[in-house]
Amino acid sequence: MPSQLLTDPTDALSSVPAAGSRRATPVVGHLRFYYGPMDCGKSTLALQVDHNQARQGRRGLLLVHHDRSGKPQITSRIGITRQALEVQGDVDLRDLVRARWAEGLRVDYLIVDEAQFLTPDQVDQLAELADDVQVDVYCFGIATDFRSRMFPGSRRLFELADELEPVQVDVLCWCGLPARFNARVSDGVVIRAGDTVLVADTDRELPQSEPPATVRYQVLCRRHFRVGDLGPAVAGRGQLSFA
Repeated sequence: MPSQLLTDPTDALSSVPAAGSRRATPVVGHLRFYYGPMDCGKSTLALQVDHNQARQGRRGLLLVHHDRSGKPQITSRIGITRQALEVQGDVDLRDLVRARWAEGLRVDYLIVDEAQFLTPDQVDQLAELADDVQVDVYCFGIATDFRSRMFPGSRRLFELADELEPVQVDVLCWCGLPARFNARVSDGVVIRAGDTVLVADTDRELPQSEPPATVRYQVLCRRHFRVGDLGPAVAGRGQLSFA
């Protein structure tokens, strides 16, 4: 009976390989998603991770889509900037890595800023790169849009990532409570409908409005996001934007 238990395929532990067998298992890369509201330091952290990786002699690619600067770069509000590859929704991220290989260059890791703007298919491609060719992938982005609904790219990252890491920098609502809702504000009013993607770092006109209005973003706690309360003194335009 004891020997039968040891070989029983229904045993919960029977599928776990012995230590010696595990050593023969190929190493896989990791897919990590660091997320948080605007102004919590995601882009700064992305550049710090790139710096740390490069110091160890690793070679990486920096990818971004819709950086607030409007340029193909990753920018931090504390003044750090690095050039990056602009990734549109129709780009196959695996092809970017293959192109580097074709040039005889290594790709050990990927840094992806503004990862909320990835398509679900692109997130699947990142998972494939991690699993099949041992590329470590570090994604940084916002979880929810101005309606408090998850971006499609962020949702897929929550489904697939090996590690989900909230960025541990407090962002406060005007009332002093922790803020995690990214309110879109036009002329002092919280907007509840519109295009999901609208990136701004300073005032920006909404051409469809009459007369043209400006838009900015402000982080709020849940209560003040729900009621659309921007505080006793509405923050200056351009105070915050997607990070």
